[in-house]
Amino acid sequence: MRSLFKFLAALVATSCCLAASAQTWPNKPVRLLVAFPPGAPGDIVARMIQPALQQSLDQPVVVDNKPGAGGNIGAQEVARSTDGHTFLIGPDTMMTVNPHVYTKLAFKPTEDLVPVSWLARFNQMLVCNPAVGVKTVADLVALSKKDKLTYASGGPGVPGHLAMEMLLSATSTDMTHVPYRGPAPAAQDVLGGSVPCGFLATPVVGPFVRDGKLVALAVSGSKRTASLPNVPTMAEAGIAGYDATFFETLSAPRGTPPAVIDRLQQEVAKALADPKVRSALAAADLEPVASTPAEAARQMRSDSDKWRVVVAKVKLQLD
Repeated sequence: MRSLFKFLAALVATSCCLAASAQTWPNKPVRLLVAFPPGAPGDIVARMIQPALQQSLDQPVVVDNKPGAGGNIGAQEVARSTDGHTFLIGPDTMMTVNPHVYTKLAFKPTEDLVPVSWLARFNQMLVCNPAVGVKTVADLVALSKKDKLTYASGGPGVPGHLAMEMLLSATSTDMTHVPYRGPAPAAQDVLGGSVPCGFLATPVVGPFVRDGKLVALAVSGSKRTASLPNVPTMAEAGIAGYDATFFETLSAPRGTPPAVIDRLQQEVAKALADPKVRSALAAADLEPVASTPAEAARQMRSDSDKWRVVVAKVKLQLD
């Protein structure tokens, strides 16, 4: 009986502490660390929800970019954070792909970080400089079988790299990967003709496609992009069964009180539900998608299993 009383007392104390943490949090500025450069999808989402979060949390909300190593640099910093006010924004590949690709990670993404919410669903878009002369995926595959071509991505192991490796594997073709520190600088070199093609985030290259400066061949996901409805999915372009849909996610260091995670998730969901935010995200080719932490975790486990197979098939390993 004494043990039972001790257990119940501890349970009540824990509940009180969690409730108190939710009531007093945040008590200083909140930092949204984006693990990719300015202009990347996660950066766009972070800056669009920042004003609403700042108002609802009644504290400054700071967006801070820490790119590099497929998001690992920023993710590691957040994983080691203990201030209770630092959170990670970046593509789901940081948790679903990087553990299978990087052999010398100084932290464990799926153990040291926990999901708070999805933020947005987005595609990668296969684009080429008009001078290349290709109009379709079939054109590019045929050309790559005759000539040695290169392609740009936002970095090793990031969504565009994976999307292209899926295509090359499915079509038994080969192109040399040219990785960049984010999709924006990669797009600039495709625009300039230094690299003929790229598989890059749709929010980054979409405006150039609309202006006729780049030719779009296909998008990576299962659905077409609303702002460019004439661009087919990869499956529609003839690559049966192809689907590489990605999510921007919000994560917290493991050990963050559940009450804090719940509060942040709720405020993010409210921000994403705002019609002005939804309209702005849609214009940037991002589909706002809020979720519970449990929903995000389930999706990540499923996607991790999918990407494990792809990574093994293309023998993608990085230090």
